[in-house]
Amino acid sequence: MRDHPLPPLLRDLFPVRQVSGPVGAVMLRVQHVLDGEIAPAAAAHDRAGGYPHQAIAALKATGILALAVPCAWGGLGMAQGLSLELMLRIAVADPAVAQIYKVHDDLVREIFAYSPPDLRQRLAHRIVHDHAILGMAVAENGRTADGFLQTLARPCPDGTHVLSGRKIYATGASGADLVAVSSFDPGRAQRLGSVRAGVRMDLVPRHAPGLVFHHDWDRMGQRATDSGTVTLEDVRVGEQWNALDPDAVLPRHVSLRFQAGFSAILTGIGIGALRAVCAFVPDHARPWGAAGVDSADQDPYVRRLLGEIGADLFAAYCSVMQAGTMLEQYESGHASRNVVAMAASAARSVATRAALRATADAPAAAGARGTDGANGLDRYWRDARTLSLHDPVDWKNAEIGRHLLTGWEPEPGPYQ
Repeated sequence: MRDHPLPPLLRDLFPVRQVSGPVGAVMLRVQHVLDGEIAPAAAAHDRAGGYPHQAIAALKATGILALAVPCAWGGLGMAQGLSLELMLRIAVADPAVAQIYKVHDDLVREIFAYSPPDLRQRLAHRIVHDHAILGMAVAENGRTADGFLQTLARPCPDGTHVLSGRKIYATGASGADLVAVSSFDPGRAQRLGSVRAGVRMDLVPRHAPGLVFHHDWDRMGQRATDSGTVTLEDVRVGEQWNALDPDAVLPRHVSLRFQAGFSAILTGIGIGALRAVCAFVPDHARPWGAAGVDSADQDPYVRRLLGEIGADLFAAYCSVMQAGTMLEQYESGHASRNVVAMAASAARSVATRAALRATADAPAAAGARGTDGANGLDRYWRDARTLSLHDPVDWKNAEIGRHLLTGWEPEPGPYQ
């Protein structure tokens, strides 16, 4: 089986990665698009905001969307570790694009685990042959971050349902071909005596009547995710596109995989910032007079600073890859859920610290000249800080500590 060498992310600290077979071929095509089209436009996308249609179209042409589809349904069945590697590499080029791809990858893996077989067949065809990308409209503006039952599904005599509600943080939805929308049918839940029985996850076409994208995302970072508000005004959906089989056993590690993906993107942002500074310093930064050197890259304090940041990011990368390995072992029955939970939480903790330090401190090596708007170094910190606030990393540290002290194991939930 032919090997496909992915180029180094940063010299020998993040060297060539060999990936074999069809998955490797797609990843190499993706890398060419990242280097040639997406990375050069990332700063402009950040300034403009809005959904990165051109970037996603370029990625679609590589076959990337079929990577997460299981082999049994015509996809490539990419392993968890390689999926995280790919998210990280996209984040080095453009973190907003990485988050949009992450949503698609996460949803595909989740839906193929619990959806009815006939839906899997239709969805696989849409993804593999039509290059359909999935977006997400799940989060709601409830009293707490884990409340998801305000969007209501009203059954109709013809077997369809009508969805009405309001979603926030709808990453990737405005440019998706199919939008995964969670909703709640209170009548069914009451009739069957189970909240779970009333929960739906419908795949809604982007142009469905009543599905409104408000394009109101105005955050300081991750600006090109267009993760704004979506409202559903009597959106009619057919039962054949309800992805949540009422009798299916839900996977217990979805939230852990979701967290691992955030860690991969945060690490990629940090590596992107370090790469940008390392490229700037030798030719453009001025050495400090007391250093007695001819160029800033010879300054021992510059070397020490960037070396420490590189070491932190190396640790973050390794922790992300370990989380991927634990996810794979869990899926094959060789690791407990709690082992995955500890690995995912540790990766999130390490990646958050490494990314924030890299994006905040690495520009010090570039000096005042590095703050020129044309360099766009500020976007790395804004992206890292924004993404790091998706949910509190302090809770990840506290959960690790609680386990170490008492043996406690977190119950499956949206964020643990």
